[in-house]
Amino acid sequence: MLNFELIKDAKVNADYFPFFVVADIFLNKEDHSKIVSDFPNIRKGGSFPSDSVTYGESIRSLLRSLEGDQMRIILEEKFKVDLKDKPVVTTFRGYSRMKDGKIHSDSETKIITVLLYLNEKWDQTNGLLRMLKEKDNLDSYIKEIPATMGSMIAFEVTNNCWHGFIPFKGRRCSIQLNYLYKEALAQHKIRHKLSSFFKKLS
Repeated sequence: MLNFELIKDAKVNADYFPFFVVADIFLNKEDHSKIVSDFPNIRKGGSFPSDSVTYGESIRSLLRSLEGDQMRIILEEKFKVDLKDKPVVTTFRGYSRMKDGKIHSDSETKIITVLLYLNEKWDQTNGLLRMLKEKDNLDSYIKEIPATMGSMIAFEVTNNCWHGFIPFKGRRCSIQLNYLYKEALAQHKIRHKLSSFFKKLS
């Protein structure tokens, strides 16, 4: 399903903090429509753990590939980190709120973040993730990431891995994969499960 050779060949940006981008990680364009129809029906903002939502077979297959050894080895080689035996947490987003997109760097409990966008098309100028040079200027960016189907960015979590996007309200589908330090796993799962629980109540 995934074009691992294309991912392997992607160049790592060395300026500011390490990241790489792939325009479309899928081998076959035919997979696009399956992914759209199998994506969880998420109508609220925030992140939802993969075990808290329902999805179809193509998404299940995609998760196996993203969480598998082949992807892990590529990430290890690109970022010069050891991810073997490190826990992986996968979450879904399906709806963006106007309060989303604020500039931030990821939690220090994370080692690597992978973001995969799964929108059938994207005609908006807002809602596009920007990898930033500084923590307080959304217009000072290294690269703007397409939100279209198969667009992927992976980055090493550092204290200056600033990113954000111009606020957008509406459907915005993505999968986020995080490799964590072992001691952070329990805390991370509890936080996400509580968050998901309260979202379902609202």
